[in-house]
Amino acid sequence: MAYTNLLTEQKGHILLITINRPNQLNALNKATIEELNHALKSANDDKNTGVVILTGSGEKAFVAGADIKEFADFSVEKGKELSAVGHQILFDFIENMTTPVIAAINGFALGGGLELAMSSHIRIASDNAKMGLPEVSLGVIPGYGGTQRLAQLVGKGKAFEMITTAGMIPAAEALNWGLVNHVFPQADLIAEAEKMAGKILNNSPKCNCSGDQISQRKF
Repeated sequence: MAYTNLLTEQKGHILLITINRPNQLNALNKATIEELNHALKSANDDKNTGVVILTGSGEKAFVAGADIKEFADFSVEKGKELSAVGHQILFDFIENMTTPVIAAINGFALGGGLELAMSSHIRIASDNAKMGLPEVSLGVIPGYGGTQRLAQLVGKGKAFEMITTAGMIPAAEALNWGLVNHVFPQADLIAEAEKMAGKILNNSPKCNCSGDQISQRKF
């Protein structure tokens, strides 16, 4: 399938997926979510792909949220439907993939962008990255699992603070809070993600791992 909003590159057993909407700071719209579902499903079904790295194009943003203009006039019912479909085909889908997904956060990860990173199995960030859930400033709440995944990662109190203040935190603070695993200079981010993927690939291709996300890995 030819993608309009994604770039994909197969590097041995590693698939690099880059969200490529730089003029929109890689914001998620319906078409991008559908393309991500297709690319990730294909990777999960491909025995040649052992690890997926997910990142954004450019140096400013991983994903700077959802494309607000696409749903600004939605009714409550349409909003609920949008959230439910997104959960099913992207955010919950990633969390339940048997192929590990590393989110390489290369800049702003806001709203749906942070939720996308949190649904991934491992998160690393560039030193210029900033993360937050600013939805309450628009009169809504995080709609793609952010209220639940953030609390699981950083604890209820810190999650409540981030959600209710709509504040952003820098990469160093995200590391201290446990929101990301590592922080690297931006120029080294993808190389470090590939190095981590290589360590994963060096292990047994199948395992009975603890946790709900990864019960079997295939390389």
